[in-house]
Amino acid sequence: MERMTETELVVIGGGPAGLMCALTAAERGVSVALLEPNRKLGRKLRITGKGRCNLTNNCDVKTFMANIPGDGRFLYSAFSRFGTAEVMAFFEANGLPLKTERGNRVFPVSDNANDVADTLERLVQRRGVRVLQTAAKEILVSDGAVCGVVTGEGTILCRAAAVCTGGLSYPLTGSTGAGYRFAETLGHTVTPRRPSLVPLESGDDYCAEMQGFAPKNVTLSACEDGKLIYRELGEMLFTHFGVSGPLVLSASAKMRHMGECEYRLRIDFKPGLDEQKLDARILRDFAKYANREFKNALDDLVARSMIPVLVRLSGIPEDKPVREITREERRRLVGLLKAFPVSVSGFRPIDEAIVTAGGVSTKEIDPRTMGSKLVTGLYFAGEVLDLDAYTGGFNLQIAWSTGYVAGQSALKDVYG
Repeated sequence: MERMTETELVVIGGGPAGLMCALTAAERGVSVALLEPNRKLGRKLRITGKGRCNLTNNCDVKTFMANIPGDGRFLYSAFSRFGTAEVMAFFEANGLPLKTERGNRVFPVSDNANDVADTLERLVQRRGVRVLQTAAKEILVSDGAVCGVVTGEGTILCRAAAVCTGGLSYPLTGSTGAGYRFAETLGHTVTPRRPSLVPLESGDDYCAEMQGFAPKNVTLSACEDGKLIYRELGEMLFTHFGVSGPLVLSASAKMRHMGECEYRLRIDFKPGLDEQKLDARILRDFAKYANREFKNALDDLVARSMIPVLVRLSGIPEDKPVREITREERRRLVGLLKAFPVSVSGFRPIDEAIVTAGGVSTKEIDPRTMGSKLVTGLYFAGEVLDLDAYTGGFNLQIAWSTGYVAGQSALKDVYG
């Protein structure tokens, strides 16, 4: 016989949005059951930011909104109630010291993402949240209102359910897309999902030739149909399929029309030098290696793995003596170093993305409560919504803000 239990709110998903939602509701006195099939809560949270967890961005509302390419206005209410300052104060008040680094990125002082997840886990346990290691199968509705959640271990009768299941990225952490299925079953529109903050594939064979080359302090520019849409200084990585690394992931979030528009990248390997100064630098190297062939005169200028590619693309014969290289040939070399071209053929698969763009349409969600406009007692928070942001802690901030508002709003008629 199927086991039946009862609670007031069922939170589906133990990631950042789910943990914040469960904790916030429990602090108001709501009885909460949190469903998480993983053995550990916050599994994806524990590996974000290369295990350091860039948990928010220490910025103002205007900057935050500028880093949300989609419907940022939807978040105004949530962000004004639980924004970056409130998130930082929340973690520090609960024993997790934070620090702000370059680009206003906020990390735990310990540089350990586990400390963020452990803090939340400790708090939900202290507040009496019932954590069940099981998956939700179905959300039950009666007369247009949530009345229960079917799990792998039986049915939980409840008055409200919060879907905080994440997206499709990192499926091994439990992001299976189940939340989209719940939403669609209950009549919600789910917009097409696509990867964001994801490596890029290229048809240029020289990317694979330079596999493992990870240039630092380069400027990456991205163009959409010839128009500049991104430019940033930082680091990146050449791979067997194309390019990856922090700069590339950030650029990918700007590519909203893959398949419809042409995207191209340009890399400035010497951003500290203008073309004139770079030419002078090359001339000094050529004077130093005047008796060498061209292919053997570039060691001081670029990484060894890049030399064969640079030689080929420059059109300068590899065995040409350096002293015979013309000004025009030098100009081509300078041009390559200042605007190295990489064509983009597409995104890597969504399961390699950090974030899923697309999801439950925000048009059907009340931005003041995160409640469904279609089903009473149904809430959505975090990555399952059609909300995504650029890199820098903004995506986690969306999870904290929407999770908090959902937790504040559930059973408002009973707990105020």
